Amino acid sequence: MSWWEKLQRWWSGPGPAPASEPAFRERQVLCASAGGLHRMAYTEWGDPANPKVLVCVHGLTRNGRDFDALAQEMAGEYRVICPDVVGRGRSEVLADKNAYGFPQYIADMVTLLARLDVTEVHWVGTSMGGLIGMFLASMAKTPITRLVLNDVGPLVTAESLRRIAEYVGKPVAFSSYREGEAYLRLIGAPFGEMDDAQWDNLCRYALQEGEDGLWRPAYDPGLAEPFRKTFVFQNVDLWPVYEGIACPTLVIRGAESDLLLRDTWQRMGERGPKAQLAEVPGVGHAPMFQTAGQIALVREFLLQP
Repeated sequence: MSWWEKLQRWWSGPGPAPASEPAFRERQVLCASAGGLHRMAYTEWGDPANPKVLVCVHGLTRNGRDFDALAQEMAGEYRVICPDVVGRGRSEVLADKNAYGFPQYIADMVTLLARLDVTEVHWVGTSMGGLIGMFLASMAKTPITRLVLNDVGPLVTAESLRRIAEYVGKPVAFSSYREGEAYLRLIGAPFGEMDDAQWDNLCRYALQEGEDGLWRPAYDPGLAEPFRKTFVFQNVDLWPVYEGIACPTLVIRGAESDLLLRDTWQRMGERGPKAQLAEVPGVGHAPMFQTAGQIALVREFLLQP
């Protein structure tokens, strides 16, 4: 730095205040499986001392950063926690691919809640994340006191599972980020119409660059092995699980969804917790909470008395 620059700095005072704390914090928690230990990453938004906690859990091949827009909106009211389910995003992968499944996911979430040192949470779950929430909310001593199920319910159709099986775990690789983004936009077409900034929010953390310079989806392809073995050839009926839920529940459906059928969605308002129902026009599986209208559905439900 020249003497003239030093003089200018002295004359202008100490300069701008240091940047404030980032809006979110990246954390990890150590979890256990039959094959050993693994780290599950999560993103934390809002005041870490806030006793009101909102947990947001993503779909099968997605990650916790899908909820950035929702988390930013809710961080003034909640401590918002968005985990990357094991094998996705920044979380470690499992050596035993057959361990990918709801028993492991539920156990990891219970470990996460213990790490957070909370006894009650509100829960938003998209697709797989909603099923994890359903299982937890139906259990005795559940910590979930308010539940949002995003385009998922107690009957998952074989048709939708076959569609997902067409792409999940396939060995795809791209020479550039933009190629990968185009692929994600293609398979994510049911998310509905979004602008370029919203798509960028959903794609930037859903792709990762390998040591070979190629870009791939940010999840372990091995998780497809138990998925295909378990689900593809028949409907999945979880009505007994849903009917065990007692907390206030909201079910959001993409109006063109092939995973949560309209008849199932309507019956969810009549059985079990008798959920409040909301539908998003022009969207299939699943709404991604990138727009103000979709975020408002969640906010109004969670914050109502």
